[in-house]
Amino acid sequence: MTPEEGQFALRTAREVIEKWVRKGEKIRVDKYPESFGDKRGVFVSVHTYPKRELRGCIGYPEPVMPLIDALVSAAISATHDPRFPVLKRTELPNIVIEVSILTKPKEINVENPSEYPKKVVIGKDGLIVRKRHFSGLLLPQVAEGWKWNPEEFLMQTCAKAGLPPDEWRSGLCKIYSFRSQIFSENRPPY
Repeated sequence: MTPEEGQFALRTAREVIEKWVRKGEKIRVDKYPESFGDKRGVFVSVHTYPKRELRGCIGYPEPVMPLIDALVSAAISATHDPRFPVLKRTELPNIVIEVSILTKPKEINVENPSEYPKKVVIGKDGLIVRKRHFSGLLLPQVAEGWKWNPEEFLMQTCAKAGLPPDEWRSGLCKIYSFRSQIFSENRPPY
């Protein structure tokens, strides 16, 4: 994505969130860069400002729909992330938006689970851990922000999936990595 496409993604996510929170209406985006017609994974995060505490983060790890549709859907869903109270109109002046546009997740193949940490690049890779009906995902910026090493990142992703933290060592999980381009507002636009 170009910086201009990233700014378009941020503006669109902001407009979607504002309209949804203020009026309960979903906007329709008819004009968008050609690349937004491609199927891509995307996450929309909402943070408080100025403390930058997470207020909501929802998205699509897999490229299941055109990016523009995934972006609109993720932005709406981020306003009512089940981990947090529903975003209120009064909070809109005090939030910043972040959009992460993902590459397609690829399974990390190893001979022995002890090799997984060597295959994870902190600050670049996001992780998905899957085992039966359990699944957990952490974006690349999470590990970097918490200053985790690769083993801690694997453990935290397992915990996010509802699995024991060391489950990645069992050889019974599938572990995927992906990369993302991150576009973020520095401060609220008002």
